Amino acid sequence: MDFVWNVMGWMGSKICVMRRMIWLVLMVWVGSVSAVWALEAPVRHEFVLKNFKTESGVVLPEARVVYGTYGKLNAAGDNALLLPSHYMAKLTGYEWLMGPEKALDPGKLFLVTTELFGNGSSSSPSNTPEPFHGPRFPVMTIRDNVNAVHQLLTEELKITHLKAVIGFSMGAQQAFQWAVSYPEFMDRAVATSGTAKTYGHGIVRLEGQIAAITADENFKGGEYTEEPKAGINAFGMVWAAWLYSPQWWRDELWRTKPGATFEDTVDRFRTRFIPGADANNLILQMRTWEKHDVGATPGFGGDVKKALGSIKVPFLYMPSMTDQYFPVGDARYEAQFMKTVVLLPIPSLWGHPAGAAASPADAKFVNENIGAFLAGKVLVGEK
Repeated sequence: MDFVWNVMGWMGSKICVMRRMIWLVLMVWVGSVSAVWALEAPVRHEFVLKNFKTESGVVLPEARVVYGTYGKLNAAGDNALLLPSHYMAKLTGYEWLMGPEKALDPGKLFLVTTELFGNGSSSSPSNTPEPFHGPRFPVMTIRDNVNAVHQLLTEELKITHLKAVIGFSMGAQQAFQWAVSYPEFMDRAVATSGTAKTYGHGIVRLEGQIAAITADENFKGGEYTEEPKAGINAFGMVWAAWLYSPQWWRDELWRTKPGATFEDTVDRFRTRFIPGADANNLILQMRTWEKHDVGATPGFGGDVKKALGSIKVPFLYMPSMTDQYFPVGDARYEAQFMKTVVLLPIPSLWGHPAGAAASPADAKFVNENIGAFLAGKVLVGEK
């Protein structure tokens, strides 16, 4: 820093000019080095399951799962790691964890990112032909998604074991389900901003968001011929009230985005929250979210405590301290039934998105701790 300030103090001299040139060269060199490590785009794939039977009993003649891959599977096939997607997310939804200085290095790992049913790319109400188009598409559960991806991994990619399953939000729901349904399939599991069950408070919130969409007269029971825009805009506003913490709004942390105003921040939720999203797709994934309960896994008789107690793998549980979707209290409740858990709340004002590196401090905390956990280091959590 002394060097930098000296340069600034000698701005009028020839020495300053030379130093500034050296500084610029260094900056160009640093930029070049960074470019070398730029994250490559994932390779997009599509896996088709024939006659896929859902938990509801409906059989889809074809169920499609879109997924992406980063890096290469090694000869031993033991460097694979699964990152299941969160609400309406695409296959690039976990790049905040990827890079040589982050928790997951695609130069060493084979990373598989999957897209949930209902996101508009994988099988969804909007892209499935009759008799399952639109509102007739079956409600999918988290277990439906996990079972489909298990087939994808074992049948298409020939992967029989994972280093870890890491998930944020609905991806965290899937991480829990993987640890219960396939307890020997991975070495470790990580859940950020998500719980093993959606409790009543979460269901009520989601029902409010669904009601905002369906109240639009253009929705027509899901048989709309034009986008129920007013309903989707209202849905975005309901979402906004829950996404960040009250203190986030009080401290005006929306100002961290250059040029942002309160009005623009609110309007972004009202009109540009999930651009191009189909209303039936939005609702389908909320129904999936609502139905999540590891206790309903076959063999546990609806007992979430018993299901959580069955988890064998080391499990890093990282709720956000200010999450209103998956409150930290729910995480603390669940952790007491888990034998292998490290409960490590994220100290953040960013609410739910803290689990997806919403701020630089969140990114540092999440990456450092997930990286240490995967490396086998002992983490000290609340339990």
